[in-house]
Amino acid sequence: MFEKFTAGARAVVRGAAEQADRTGNGTIGEPELLLALLERTDSPAAGVLAALGVHERREPVAQALAEVRRRGGATAADVAALAGLGIDIDTVVARVEETHGVGALAADGTAGRRKRVRRPFTPEAKAVLERALRIGAGRGERHLGDEHLLLALTTGSGPAGAVLADLGVTHDAVVRSLDETRGRRAS
Repeated sequence: MFEKFTAGARAVVRGAAEQADRTGNGTIGEPELLLALLERTDSPAAGVLAALGVHERREPVAQALAEVRRRGGATAADVAALAGLGIDIDTVVARVEETHGVGALAADGTAGRRKRVRRPFTPEAKAVLERALRIGAGRGERHLGDEHLLLALTTGSGPAGAVLADLGVTHDAVVRSLDETRGRRAS
């Protein structure tokens, strides 16, 4: 699969591993992929994220992803749905953290590890990579760039897709921005 990745897409995967190292997370998931995309400055995905106003909101995105992780993966939409059923997720998280410590729902059993290890991808992150390949093939492209990773994140229902959607970054908006950029290059 990785032989089709451009240098930019490979940089995103390496950046996601570095994000996991920084947070002490034992796996590479959607949040790490999104944060790595936000670190890029000169790539198709970086151009789209800048055009859609996400680059200047990197810190709020990082905070939103950290909150999703702290809540054990529950997105803002999940929190709202549970609230509709009378369940206050913040209360649940607080009670769990009282008993098991802060970040208990986010922990993957490797917190505090300092040794650099090869971190596996979560099933959700693997699904993003697979969707990215299908998206690239569907667009008639022979490579997988960071723009395909961004498109794949926007089609999923995971934490990264939910945070992007909250910012108005939808699959359609990304496609439009990519097409506009390509149209300007072709002129």
